[in-house]
Amino acid sequence: MALLGDWLLRHSVVMCLLLHSLVLMTFCFHHADTSCSKNCYCTKGDTSGITVRCSKLKLTEIPHDLPNDTRRLFLDNNSINKILINAFAALPHLVELDLSHNEITQLEPGAFGGLGSLQFLDISSNKLENFRAEPFEGLRARANLTNNPWHCDCNLQMSLLRVDLEPASLTGIVCHTAEPEEIGVQGLAFLLAPDIDLCVYMRRTTDVAMLVVMFAWFTMVISYLVYYVRANQEDARRHLEYLKSLPSRQGKSEESSSISTVV
Repeated sequence: MALLGDWLLRHSVVMCLLLHSLVLMTFCFHHADTSCSKNCYCTKGDTSGITVRCSKLKLTEIPHDLPNDTRRLFLDNNSINKILINAFAALPHLVELDLSHNEITQLEPGAFGGLGSLQFLDISSNKLENFRAEPFEGLRARANLTNNPWHCDCNLQMSLLRVDLEPASLTGIVCHTAEPEEIGVQGLAFLLAPDIDLCVYMRRTTDVAMLVVMFAWFTMVISYLVYYVRANQEDARRHLEYLKSLPSRQGKSEESSSISTVV
């Protein structure tokens, strides 16, 4: 019985150590997944998930150590100037993203790739000028696009037809500049001016270019035909003169033959 008790005691200690190690490892892994990014402030709700606030930290890029299960991310009032492709791909559970009041001038194609769960995107009060559909591919969120110096042209008009953002979001695109200028959309929300077609100018320019090219091609063809006809006329004239000279030579030959015969 003493041996049995000693054996049970030893195995009990081993099991306790194993359980303690398992609990410690689980805690460490969980801490690694949910630890907050450096200098950011994280809160975790019972049902809302992790909220990460990185506001007013003078950041120039997106932090790379954000918790994977972040649901709300606030990066407003920083100095970020570019959103790279798949910048938030490691945050598949993100439902709200605030990038307002930064220095963003460029959104790379696929900048918001992997954010299929995103519900709200705020990129207001930045320095975005050119609106393109590629950065917003697959995004069906509500967006705040206000207070950017948008340049309204045919490319913007065509891009608006290709995005899946909530339609009300696009009313935030107010034309700071426009091409052509004479259409007069500066200061207007482009989506609220449905009768304005910014592609008319491009189509007209294309039509004029096509007419110029066709005229140049037609002129070249006519010039070639004139040259060809003149060259053939000259050859024909020489050939005709040659043919006209043949009978007279033949007559002289016959006359010479007759004189020889008589002699």
